[in-house]
Amino acid sequence: MLSEFDLIKQYFVQDYSSDSRFALGIGDDCALLNPSTGMQLAISSDMLVSGRHFFPDAEAIGLGHKSLAVNLSDLAAMGAKPLAFTLALSLPEANPAWLAGFSQGLLDLARQHQCRLIGGDTTKGPLNICITIFGELPPASALRRDAAQVGDDIWISGNLGDARLALASYCEEIALSEEDHLQAASRMHRPTPRIALGMALRGIANAALDISDGLIGDLGHILERSHVGASLDVDGLPAGPILEKQTQEKRREFTLNGGDDYELCFTAPSDQREAIIAAGLASQTAVTRVGIIEAEIGLRLRDMNGETINLSLNSFDHFTTP
Repeated sequence: MLSEFDLIKQYFVQDYSSDSRFALGIGDDCALLNPSTGMQLAISSDMLVSGRHFFPDAEAIGLGHKSLAVNLSDLAAMGAKPLAFTLALSLPEANPAWLAGFSQGLLDLARQHQCRLIGGDTTKGPLNICITIFGELPPASALRRDAAQVGDDIWISGNLGDARLALASYCEEIALSEEDHLQAASRMHRPTPRIALGMALRGIANAALDISDGLIGDLGHILERSHVGASLDVDGLPAGPILEKQTQEKRREFTLNGGDDYELCFTAPSDQREAIIAAGLASQTAVTRVGIIEAEIGLRLRDMNGETINLSLNSFDHFTTP
């Protein structure tokens, strides 16, 4: 049976010797980082709990990927470059097959973004994954939630709703073909953090966040923090390719309120449209203009003809959502 320290050594220890950003990694009471000169640190934490954020029998390799991806998405929303992360892992048992898959999914994504695992903790208990991630960016360049300006365009990266559609399929709310289910489920289990786009938007966009709990609720955070309102083109929201096949009702519901998309929602002055399109092309990420920031407080939903529509939707909340 694996001990705690054998588990860490076998599945999670990496070689830092060729990277000057890390003076000390896993194996001591603290890790030691060397951020680039003159840069600010961006720090975020996310916890994933079995039965709440993922199915108890979720594939280990996909769960490793998603655990880090949702944290990388927070860095992307601030325009930060990934640096390092810590992992706190509670496990019912030290299962070698599960650990091999989980660590592969986790560390493969970490290598793609040159983001090192530098420490953390392991213990026995219900399956629970907590990651704290560190990024860096120049001072005064962060894409904050409180910086939206009246007249800004509202943009969305990628597309929305397929992850929520996959959940509906798992729960037998909607019947999908096996092929469509697998394609939608890939968005749910292996989201793509928009790091390159987030960095490219520094100095172009005003405010940003990542869409984790549903667009209505997450955009609402920008509106609240920036003391502004908005109009949103509901039928212009970029639906995922599988959701695009569904009814208008489902497209509206899942693009507005799906959650688990991990795309960026950001605002920018109208004179930056060409720069934003160029940033999308440079980062190989689709970007879609979907609304406008307004002085009147509140969020107004409009259809393809510009008419106001009323939809009763509530984004995910960890304490009020069943």
